[in-house]
Amino acid sequence: MIVEISHFLSILSTALFFLAGSFALTLKNTTYISNLISRTYSHAFLLLSLSFFIYIFLAITDNFSVQYIANHSNSALPVFYKISSIWSAHEGSMFLWIFFLALWGFIFNISIYNEETLKPKTIGIISLVLVGFLLFLLITSNPFVTILPIAPLNGADINPVLQDPALAIHPPTLYLGYVGFVIPFACSLAFLINNDPAIKWEILVQKWSVAAWIFLTVGITLGSWWAYYELGWGGYWFWDPVENVALMPWLAATAFLHSLSVSIKSSHLRTWTILLSITVFSLSLFGAFIVRSGIIDSVHSFANDPQRGLYLLAFISVIILISLSLFISRLSLIGTPNNIKTLSKESFISINNIFFGTLIFSIMLGVIYPLIYEYLYDQKISVGAPFYNAIFIPIVILAAIFLFFSIDSKWSRVINLKFFSKPISLSILFSLAVTLLIFINIEKVSIFILCSIFAGLLIIFRYLIEIWNAFAYKKYLNPFSAIAHFALGLLLVSISLNSLLSSERALNIKINEFEQYKDLKIYFTDLGVNKGSNYDSVQAKFYIEDQNGNSFNLNPEKRRYFTRGQITTETAIYVSPIRDVYLTIGDQLEDGSWIVNIQINFLIRWIWFSACLMALAGVVLILSKRKV
Repeated sequence: MIVEISHFLSILSTALFFLAGSFALTLKNTTYISNLISRTYSHAFLLLSLSFFIYIFLAITDNFSVQYIANHSNSALPVFYKISSIWSAHEGSMFLWIFFLALWGFIFNISIYNEETLKPKTIGIISLVLVGFLLFLLITSNPFVTILPIAPLNGADINPVLQDPALAIHPPTLYLGYVGFVIPFACSLAFLINNDPAIKWEILVQKWSVAAWIFLTVGITLGSWWAYYELGWGGYWFWDPVENVALMPWLAATAFLHSLSVSIKSSHLRTWTILLSITVFSLSLFGAFIVRSGIIDSVHSFANDPQRGLYLLAFISVIILISLSLFISRLSLIGTPNNIKTLSKESFISINNIFFGTLIFSIMLGVIYPLIYEYLYDQKISVGAPFYNAIFIPIVILAAIFLFFSIDSKWSRVINLKFFSKPISLSILFSLAVTLLIFINIEKVSIFILCSIFAGLLIIFRYLIEIWNAFAYKKYLNPFSAIAHFALGLLLVSISLNSLLSSERALNIKINEFEQYKDLKIYFTDLGVNKGSNYDSVQAKFYIEDQNGNSFNLNPEKRRYFTRGQITTETAIYVSPIRDVYLTIGDQLEDGSWIVNIQINFLIRWIWFSACLMALAGVVLILSKRKV
């Protein structure tokens, strides 16, 4: 009975969202109508929230009469994983996606005064997007289907790979980033519909856009971290299609935030800004289609039902076509009157947009081309790291160099770029010295890796000098820009040195014996059997000592989960600021030895630290009172 209440509430909320959207786009904007739209949306969100939280209650209380809960949960699971099982598969994750989309709209609704010109139509557009997704949920992906007449006594359990705190947090964080860009998307369309160039919609959406970008950045970082320690392959980015469709909105969002700052400061790049606001949300919707249509095979993908894919494709196509048609029809409205001055901050950001656009197109090509090829020739091909690296590395190096020189640029002013000014020359000198030191001390260094290190160091040293000048000579420094761009330089150096210095090897070791790898002695001391709440495990015990006499223990596992019988590999990692020692255990061989894979991953923690620094820059911007 309770699940029927949840189902009915979601249907009722769909009807109210439709009313809010209809009122916004068909009725003349008056104080009464604006209040009506706001209250209708709030009531719709309340009903949807009740529906969603009732569903969570059903999962917590092991209500296996609900088919989705029976298929993806288990009574032996901790409560935390019973809740996270809701977004462990397609129907529940779609429910969460829709709830977060409505949540962003609700927070915007209660935060913005009804007198704001763009608010009614913005809320209306968000409402209609919600209606489309709710219909998709209720018609093709119904999470409320029940098992009648007799429910199973126990559930089928959540996928063991997903029984991890990071992955339980990663999807909600990523979804908050994806759907958060509905605010700038809806506001930009409302601006175009209002047809009044005097409206400063960019100021209205800036901090909302930064908040969504923070969630997207943190979500991608959590996913990378989880893949590193949980999947047992020891990497942080696989160029998997689903990883790529998360990266595309992030790149577009980063370009959008830069264009947004230009539009706020100097009213230039308004065309770019609106186009990018549409692009970011469209790419988020495209990601939903890729993950849920079943057209790709990935550890991250959910569904394999072509009907769902067709519905999503049609719905997304309608949104994109309407948005682009409205954009094209209002080009004269959003055109900027003056040309951008050479070597102004606007000119550098324009170049930045071109770089980001090229990267997005390259990723899109890598995701789409194998699908087209398979459709035409009935043969599968894959596009992997060599393709993406060949495109990304040169473009990112160029972008970093342009960023380095853009630090001295001013808004709407031509500057005389002094190549041999003290900050620039010192940064180049220090960067060259460190890069040369790396080249001398490390064999077989790729020219692209050296260039990446040099470009990253340029940014790092340049901002260290700027930070020194800010404290020593009270020179103005934009804190969010400094933190974010310093983090970018650190990210480039960390990734480059990680790929240059890291290594791995598969060893065959018997119990009570040891092997030498690099500066490490790996002693296999014992093997034991442990029992968890819902799994058995074989745990290997290793004592590892380096050449300086430092020692530590690592205990990798192989687990077998009771319900599904699935076997997983649990890594053991020794973490230090400079490197990780990463250990996994494989199968036992006929001679009694075990396959043990050891990796030494240098500076890998700095990659995630850099991403967190970027997110911190966004937090600083949101908390500041200035508009940048």
